[in-house]
Parts: sequence; structure tokens; C-alpha cells
Amino acid sequence: MAKLRVGLLYGGRSVEHEVSIQSAASILRNLDPSRYEVWPLAIAHDGSWRLGAPGTSLENAMERGAPVLLPASPHANALLRLGPDRGAPVALDVVFSIIHGHGGEDGTLQGLLELAGLPYVGSGVLGSSLQMDKEVSKRLLEQAGLPVGPWRAVHEAELARDARAVALRLVDELGLPVFVKPANSGSSVGIEKIRDVKALPRALAKATRYDTKLVVEAGLDAREIEVAVLGNEAPEASVPGEICPRRDWYDYEAKYVDESTELLVPAPLSDDESEHVRDLAVRAFHALEGAGAARADFLLERRTGEFFVNELNSLPGFTEVSMYPRLWEASGLPYPQLLDRLIELALARHRRRARLETLFRPG
Repeated sequence: MAKLRVGLLYGGRSVEHEVSIQSAASILRNLDPSRYEVWPLAIAHDGSWRLGAPGTSLENAMERGAPVLLPASPHANALLRLGPDRGAPVALDVVFSIIHGHGGEDGTLQGLLELAGLPYVGSGVLGSSLQMDKEVSKRLLEQAGLPVGPWRAVHEAELARDARAVALRLVDELGLPVFVKPANSGSSVGIEKIRDVKALPRALAKATRYDTKLVVEAGLDAREIEVAVLGNEAPEASVPGEICPRRDWYDYEAKYVDESTELLVPAPLSDDESEHVRDLAVRAFHALEGAGAARADFLLERRTGEFFVNELNSLPGFTEVSMYPRLWEASGLPYPQLLDRLIELALARHRRRARLETLFRPG
């Protein structure tokens, strides 16, 4: 049987560029070489696309790969190599994108791959966009009857008019502490926990470096619980896990630098709690048009024992120690088989969509 040609798409122009490379390296190590021919497909910080031949390291593909154009007509699912080392178009069977943040998991890249006719791992244009936008996703989750903690949206234009008045209103409505977040970002970039109203205007202004729309959440005294979701129309939920940072909260340092952060898999929950949060994860996945994979993040309030959906991540981290693959490992699905399953789901979703009519035939 011929090997599947997999385009491993990584890098990107967001602040999560380096995180993406770490995830891509893990995926490359765990894709079965007897089943897949992997073509490293890098997006550099400047936005240029470069293609490396199978066996090329991620670093070499990023720095010295052949420039590419997507798509390459007449092959709807091919990349056209440009420049002095141009060659025949490279037809890919599927793209495994692990580009986090802006331009990677917000629907824009998914739209490009749809136009190119390329099957790809993960949610589609709408699902990716919804899960990336914390403000829109919270509204949809609430409308679907799912529990969401107290929050407010803030726009840059409001801050320009009177940042102090905005800060006072937020504290009056949400109390302190609060978390200030860019509405469309990840890896805790641009997020701050604020305990003093005097510090809030500065934190809001700082967050607008990453987005023109912000989400401000009440700082609940809560445990952080995560559930991995896998599937298309009939998704399944993994065992839950718990994040126990030694820092004040799970910021960028706690995620990627501080080795004292403890990930408990499975989470110390009762059977009823575990079943409940897994059901909430699947319901949230449906509400936000998920496909393929998502990591559902929850807050378990200590005082009330109530779960709140915090957000869904359509392209979670994929290093061997990342929570998403660890949760599936604990659920009986090892990392290499998880990658197989994600590729199968991508191809199945593409086949179903390819059957849809694109020409109107009267009568």
C-alpha cells in the first residue's frame, strides 16, 4: 500500500511560533514512517511558505526549503515549488497543521486549505474561528445552556475613550481579582491576573497589543480541569486531567518554563464529577462546531463544586508531555495511534464534504 503524503504544517506568524515548532517535532517523531511520507511545510515569521523534502529537519525546511505556492493548478491538492529549485507539483493527501494562534487556528488557514481542496486535521473554518474567539465562544456556550463563569467583553475603542471608567465598571460587575485576556490568543500570552483596580487600566492597555477585543473574567477560586475531545459527528471525551501550577496561576511560564507545574492524569475527581465534565466537554464541542480534536478547559469552583466551561482549544499543544495526548494515553489511545485517528478523521470529513454539490442543476 502506498504511503499517505502528509504535509506537516508548522511555524506561523503568531506569538506561538516556537510552541508550534515543539508540537511539530513531536508529531514528526511519532508518525509511523511505514504509513506516512511526511513533507515539512513551514511558515516563517515573515509569512513565507517553505517546503522540505521527506527526511528534511524542521529547522532546515524553515530556513532553506523551497518556496511554495498554494494551490498549484491543475492539481487542486498540490503545492507548487517556486524559485531556482522548483520541481513538479507536490500532491499531498492530507495536511496536519499544528500552527497555533493567529493565522493558524482562527479559521483563516483552514479557509485557505478548503480553497486548495486539501484535507486537513482539525475543525473547519467556522469551528476554528468560534473556538479561537473567547468572547463569541462564551456567548454561544451560554446560549447552548452550558455553564460559563462571569465575564465581560471590552473593546479597544472603549478604552481609548475612558480606560479608568471601564476599569471601575468591570470591578463593580465582576469584583476582584479578574483575568484580562486578549479575545483571540493562546498559550496565556497577554493574559494578566489583576487584584487592584489601579492596575487594571494598564493591564487592559497591555492586552490590546495582541487583540482589539478583550475578555475580562472573574477570578474564581477554582481547580483547572481539562478534557480531550476526539471525533467528528460522534465525538468522544477522554478521562479528565488537572493542572496544578506552583505559580499563582497557569501563565506562559507555568506552561512552558516552570518544571514544577504538576499535571494530574487522571484528575482526582469522583466518578460522577468525571462523567459530568466529560459530558460538558462533548456538548461544548458540538456547540462550537468542533471537528477532529479539541481540548476543553474547565474551572471547578472550590466553594460550590460547580464546573464552568472556560474555553475550547481547536489546536492544543502536541508535545509528548502536552495535556491533550497525555489524556488520550491515559484513556487507552497511545500518541502514534492518536495521530493515525486524527488523520483518518480529517480524510473522512473531507470525503463527506467533497460529495456536496457545487453546481446548481435546476429541476
